[in-house]
Amino acid sequence: MVNIVNISAINGPRLDERYKEIREVYRSDNRPWVVGYSGGKDSTCALQMVWTALSALPVEQRQKPVYVISSDTLVETPIIVRYIDTTLARIASAAARQSLPFKTEKVSPSVGRSFWVNLLGRGYPAPSRRFRWCTERLKIEPANDFIKARVAEFGEVVMVLGVRSSESATRAQVMSFHRIKGSVLSRHSSLLNAFVYPPIEAFSTDDVWTYLLQNPSPWGNDNRDLVAMYRNAQAGECPLVVDKTTPSCGNSRFGCWVCTVVERDRSMEAMIDSGEEWLESLLEFRDLLAETQLPEKKKLYREFRRRNGQVSFIRGTETPVPGPYTLDFCKTLLKRLLETQVRVQREAPPGDDTLLIHDAELHEIRRIWRAERGDWADSVPQIVREILGRDLDWVIEDSVAFTSEDGSLINEICTAHNVPTDLVVRLLDVERASHGLKRRHAVHTRIEDVFRQEWRDLDALLLDRKSTLPIEEIIEADAVENGEFSSAKEGERAG
Repeated sequence: MVNIVNISAINGPRLDERYKEIREVYRSDNRPWVVGYSGGKDSTCALQMVWTALSALPVEQRQKPVYVISSDTLVETPIIVRYIDTTLARIASAAARQSLPFKTEKVSPSVGRSFWVNLLGRGYPAPSRRFRWCTERLKIEPANDFIKARVAEFGEVVMVLGVRSSESATRAQVMSFHRIKGSVLSRHSSLLNAFVYPPIEAFSTDDVWTYLLQNPSPWGNDNRDLVAMYRNAQAGECPLVVDKTTPSCGNSRFGCWVCTVVERDRSMEAMIDSGEEWLESLLEFRDLLAETQLPEKKKLYREFRRRNGQVSFIRGTETPVPGPYTLDFCKTLLKRLLETQVRVQREAPPGDDTLLIHDAELHEIRRIWRAERGDWADSVPQIVREILGRDLDWVIEDSVAFTSEDGSLINEICTAHNVPTDLVVRLLDVERASHGLKRRHAVHTRIEDVFRQEWRDLDALLLDRKSTLPIEEIIEADAVENGEFSSAKEGERAG
């Protein structure tokens, strides 16, 4: 729960010093500012302090642009999306009225990097602590792309972040390491020509809440709504992530509704308990994704081959390291996701037009399934039509197109000749992809790449592995299979 203490740690003189420093840093050069705004308490406090400080400058001294950027991963909790969208609109409107140089921007991952294209299209497993593939693609890269574009435009930028030393020891250490001597700025840990300014670095959590409750929002929000949101979600802030040293969302946060890095989404559960029952279907889908991480169930949902077509085994066992989700399971997940979207749109409060997956993502998932995963049945249009009752403006392929009937015939022939069907499908897909090209110099390389992949079935692989294992590993594997090692030792060997 949010703990708000009515203290006087933020007093007049101290605030005046903070505002003065902000103004001095702003006027010291022509580098534009980029303020990271996530909608949480820390970023709100930092932005509000910058706003108040710059408001005291004469209009002619407010010319340097201040970009307020918010990261939308496209899988944010709908309530948070609505709050941030409303706030950004108010910021833009208030800035225009008050002749302030604030410009709002939302940054999102490109279609090819989106959560659903990776999970459903490429079959990436739901993120976990060991394989947290989502943060870089959904948060770091979109924010960094925006910053790099401003660097290209202006030469250098200053990033204003609501980070605090007391919030993350790692972050404090990194900022101290990159601190510029004689300056309040630090060099960014990974972005060239980007500098970091943390106006609330020395604040405690109580300082932040006290400031927000004692100083009204200058763009028209009610900061007590932010307090209520934290209370309802029992959450901590999910910051704008710009590098790998930025604190992650942690175990209690509001952020992506599909997050499976935590065992339970307590913030979503708390929102539902506080009256947002329409979020239940999202929680059910999220729990389905979390279930696929259970060790005993991974083989039900995932390929035994990796995405590169190779197979590797956990040392000392006959258990393959799980690969991507199977295409059949990805189809099941897409159906469930679209059904969840229909249910959410039916049960959401009036005016809420929550969209869980965008049309552009569906197009890209279809392309990947057709080009890389042998989906000759062209399943995506069929699933969309079945669940949503409509057709998208699907691209009509002008190259050779195989059908589900072709797939059935290929499977029948391959079975009769004891040839892996998937191998023949991939070879035909390579040929189809290069059909009609004047220059086909790369086709032989792609064919060689296909043949280098592992196409034997799992039984054949296990038989071969057992025949080539050193005797001590065979004994160890048999012991694991017979339960002679404790689960702790199995985990140690799996790691």
